[in-house]
Amino acid sequence: MAIQAGCRVLSQAFRPLVSSLDGACRLQGKARCLHNVLQTNELQCVRPGAYGASRHYSSDAKSGDDLCVRYLDGDDSGIVVLGINRPKAKNAISKNLVKMMSEAVDSVKANNKVRTVIICSLVPGIFCAGADLKERAKMQQSEVGPFVAKARALITELGSLPMPTIAAIDGAALGGGLEMALACDIRVAATTAKMGLVETRLAIIPGAGGTQRLSRAIGVSLAKELIFAARVVDGAEARTVGLVSHAVDQNKNGDAAYLRALNLAREFLPQGPIAIRMAKLAINQGIEVDLATGLAIEEACYAQVIPTKDRIEGLTAFKEKRPPRYKGE
Repeated sequence: MAIQAGCRVLSQAFRPLVSSLDGACRLQGKARCLHNVLQTNELQCVRPGAYGASRHYSSDAKSGDDLCVRYLDGDDSGIVVLGINRPKAKNAISKNLVKMMSEAVDSVKANNKVRTVIICSLVPGIFCAGADLKERAKMQQSEVGPFVAKARALITELGSLPMPTIAAIDGAALGGGLEMALACDIRVAATTAKMGLVETRLAIIPGAGGTQRLSRAIGVSLAKELIFAARVVDGAEARTVGLVSHAVDQNKNGDAAYLRALNLAREFLPQGPIAIRMAKLAINQGIEVDLATGLAIEEACYAQVIPTKDRIEGLTAFKEKRPPRYKGE
């Protein structure tokens, strides 16, 4: 029963990642299911970053975009950086930003050349201030629900990306900005950064997953306290309560969290990309079910790496005492 339940969970997990699955997912005896969803898309390179000497980009594009998508090159090839760039609005989430981020997420979602996605800000001192309240005030009441639904769908899709995602929080991440970060696998913050789900100040609640993801990140009781009080914590306290994995002292360029996130992404690059994706899927799906079903999910995910060329390459490289050259195959 656990194996069958595990297969059902995995089949559901793949629906947001691909439009369809080739064939049904079945487990007979030992778990063996899941289809390889690591499809290849052409890389799209959009404008370079605004600051940070260690940032290497593959091409230039027009400036003024609310979101800057960068495919890093050279030794950092495989890392994609999504840089929010709305300085006049403190990176607030607008209709256009939701549209641009949705397109960016779609473009990397099934691309097996992408190893890690970093979300950061190109505006010093701010990550994302949440919803664009000035734009929201101009909306008709009938427009608010559909817009929130689109923002919620975006953050859900971000959380469903098959490759690791890292939020680099170098400044304030409030409301929807923190919800965006919570959807990432790993969060890195400057100690001076400010974070909080502050929606109750406006007589609303977090509407893009905050009530669910914050509870899972730091525990139900503390999540309730922070949400009920609309409390804002700094990076150091966020690290203490487990809201972020790393808290680093800010530097003069204002990109200390980004640099730490980049170093983390570089640690992921040498590892087997299919293995990392399967590990992420096993963790994400397994944490939501009982242990027996979770173990079945792990077994099913493990089965997917056995026939890969990368697994053979790893064994060969170990035997030959050389670094492996993984291709995601």
